[in-house]
Amino acid sequence: MKPQTSHDLFALAPVVPVVVLDDADTAVPLARALVRGGLPAIEVTLRTEAGLASIERIAAEVPDAVVGAGTVTTPEQAAAAAKAGSAFLVSPGCTDRLRGAMADTGVPFLPGVATASEAMALLEQGVDALKFFPAEAAGGRAYLKALSGPLPQVRFCPTGGVTPASAPEYLALPNVGCVGGTWLTPREAVEAGDWDRIESLAREAAALRG
Repeated sequence: MKPQTSHDLFALAPVVPVVVLDDADTAVPLARALVRGGLPAIEVTLRTEAGLASIERIAAEVPDAVVGAGTVTTPEQAAAAAKAGSAFLVSPGCTDRLRGAMADTGVPFLPGVATASEAMALLEQGVDALKFFPAEAAGGRAYLKALSGPLPQVRFCPTGGVTPASAPEYLALPNVGCVGGTWLTPREAVEAGDWDRIESLAREAAALRG
C-alpha cells in the first residue's frame, strides 16, 4: 500500500490530514480513526518533539495507514523521518540541498512551492508533484488555475488555509491531486480522545472526491 511515487499519493484519498501531535500516545488511536474514516494517508508534522515518535508508532502499529512526515525543512529531518518509517515526505518550501536529501531517502516527497519560478526550478530536476503552500495566502484556487496553462504537467497538493468548504473547489482543478487539511484533527478532539468525531470528519472528507 505504500506509495512508490509522489503521484501515487494523490490516488490514496482526496484529503491528506495534516496532523500536529504533542503526545505520541495519541498517534495510534488517531491514525486508526482517520483510516476508518477513509483517509489512509496521514501527514504528521515535525513541528513538535512528538512528531518522529508518532510517525514511528503509526508505521509500526497501524498497517493500513500510509504515514508521512510534514514540515520537513532540513536534510537531517528528512533522513530521520525516513528512518522512523515515513512513507512520504512533505516540505513547506524547497532548496536544492533539501530536495537532494529527500530524494536520497528513496521515499516519495512533495516539495513546497508558492510561485511559478519555484515550480519550474523543480521541474528542471524532474519533480512534477508538488505541495502548494501556503495555498490561500499565495493566491489560492485562482493562482493554481492560472498555473495550469503554462505548467500543465505539474500536479499540486494545496495546503494552508484549505477548508471543508473550499476543498471541493480545489479538487475540481485539473492540476490538483489532493489537498492537505488541518481541520480533520481539531486539537480539542485529540486532547479529549474523541476518535468518533475525527472518524466522522475523515468520512466527510473522503467523500469529497466522488
